[in-house]
Amino acid sequence: MNPQLAVMACLRGGVFRRGDARACGYDDADIDYLLATGGWRRIRRGTYAEQRAFEVVTDKALYLRRVHRALRAAGGEVFASHQSAAALHALPVWGLDLSTVHVTTTGGRSGRVGGVYRHIRDPVGPGVLIWNRLPMVSAARSVAEVAATSPTIPAIALADAALYAGLATKRTLRRAAGLLEYGGDRALGVFAHCRGSASVAESRLRFILRAAGLPDPASALPPDLEVPELEDALWFPEQRTLLEFEPRHPYWREELEEDADQPPPSPTADGPPPVETCWIPWPDLDHPKTVLDRITSTFARAARRTDIRHVDFARM
Repeated sequence: MNPQLAVMACLRGGVFRRGDARACGYDDADIDYLLATGGWRRIRRGTYAEQRAFEVVTDKALYLRRVHRALRAAGGEVFASHQSAAALHALPVWGLDLSTVHVTTTGGRSGRVGGVYRHIRDPVGPGVLIWNRLPMVSAARSVAEVAATSPTIPAIALADAALYAGLATKRTLRRAAGLLEYGGDRALGVFAHCRGSASVAESRLRFILRAAGLPDPASALPPDLEVPELEDALWFPEQRTLLEFEPRHPYWREELEEDADQPPPSPTADGPPPVETCWIPWPDLDHPKTVLDRITSTFARAARRTDIRHVDFARM
């Protein structure tokens, strides 16, 4: 099930209609195949569910249901915004506050009432849309709103995810930040940390590296490296070190057909092979000092093995 249809299934309590599947990119042949092979189950005529949909109820699924109820109850010109809109765009809401549904409208009083926070903006736009009868702000605007109001690292992860999915570009993010009534400079500061990550874990790890003043990793892996996915490894050619990590919460994007006129990207970078490898598990990302100690120790071991002269990051 693709992320857009997963959102619709959450909004409908774990089920979806054939029309929902079509609107999210499935044709009738795809639908019939998934039903025939057991990937989806027929609940009643024209209504289906993913076989595994009822196995786990996540905080995000519960939050999407609350967003849906709030939009239906509000009526009028009320649009999901902030992390509520980001969730509807199938973006990750890791680390964000899911205790409150955020909506933006043109009139009334601002503030939180019954678990819903009303933001007042007249006019509501720009950057609003209707998707499957659900009014919401655009992906770029929702990311900018979160970046202006939420903790930095979850906001960076959200922005990285939107860029990775193709739901926003750096230009549209900067434009959305410029149109905010408040917090635009803070949002631009968040976007400056985006480095093309492919998972929440990578976004967190890159932020730790950058905050400590460590060098940026190369854009490609070292030569002759037998690692199937770039998303779970960062390569530091000057330090001859490969930094591997647990790629928790990977971002999604549509699989596009390759352009025959464009040469395929090179999977590896030029340069010497690594001499040291450093592994960073997901729980350690809660402890940046532990991560930094492990990385700098690995850099030091690589220097001793190769007689590489490098900066002493502990004295920076």
